[in-house]
Amino acid sequence: MKMWIALVLAALAAGASAQSCSCETMKWATCDGTPCSCSLMVGDNVKQTLNCNELIPKCFLMKGEMYRAKKGQDTRSVGGKPEESAFVDNDGIYDPECENDGKFKAKQCNNTEECWCVNSAGVRRTDKGDKNIKCEKLVETFWVRLQLTHKEVTKPVNAALLKSAIAEAINKRYKNFNKDLVEKIEYDPDARMVVVDVKKPKGERKSDLAHMAYYMEKDVKVLPLFKNQEKFEPTVEGQKLEMENILVYYVDEDPPTFTMKHLSGGIIAVIVVVVLAVVAGLLVLFFARRRQSQQYNKAQQREMEAM
Repeated sequence: MKMWIALVLAALAAGASAQSCSCETMKWATCDGTPCSCSLMVGDNVKQTLNCNELIPKCFLMKGEMYRAKKGQDTRSVGGKPEESAFVDNDGIYDPECENDGKFKAKQCNNTEECWCVNSAGVRRTDKGDKNIKCEKLVETFWVRLQLTHKEVTKPVNAALLKSAIAEAINKRYKNFNKDLVEKIEYDPDARMVVVDVKKPKGERKSDLAHMAYYMEKDVKVLPLFKNQEKFEPTVEGQKLEMENILVYYVDEDPPTFTMKHLSGGIIAVIVVVVLAVVAGLLVLFFARRRQSQQYNKAQQREMEAM
């Protein structure tokens, strides 16, 4: 009888252990074993081991998304700049090359002959070139601007309480992210727009803004990456702000090196029209002054002849 009870307790313990073996920070992870071990499929028969006590590195997440997209599984759908060198991710998702610790490799090629340099958020910061392109280092993103729009609310939002509410929500939602890095909040109640500046000192490598911003993009745009499907919803005076749109600007420790050769046709056409207009204006001014000068010289000659 005692042996039977012991077997039942062991079975219950094993079942409880199996249920607790999960990855809260990655809903697509596969977890098993004692102790619990979790991994994410990032290629055919290629598993990436995960540390589920932290946010999963963005590079691993993008590889997992690309693999799921190839297999036809669910994935993501494809305030202004904080400063002139800030830029957004216009390229979308690709299949990145990652370091062993989850950092992006400075040069990315997406399994093609075309390559480019990225920042620590994996966002392209140079023009695209061939495989000979030089990317000397992985440039760190030290500042992200989150431009969020929330859905309509029943009562006005207290803007004075918004910064602390958003900082608390970021800290709670994204694995104890340092809320002191939330530097500034701007709020436009008419547009229901919240602009959040998250910034760390240059040279600081402990905090990764890219991971937090990527998880937040998922929360707002599609579905959360967490096993828990709650979304990012700051609470102000008991009222939840449900976000419906997000745009992320990146500011790196070194400015990007984009050139004009890869501008879109529309932008190039506008530049050409402006340049031609300026040149035409200068030509008109030149000929007008030349004509006035000629008239003045003729008048002088007539006066001299009369004298």
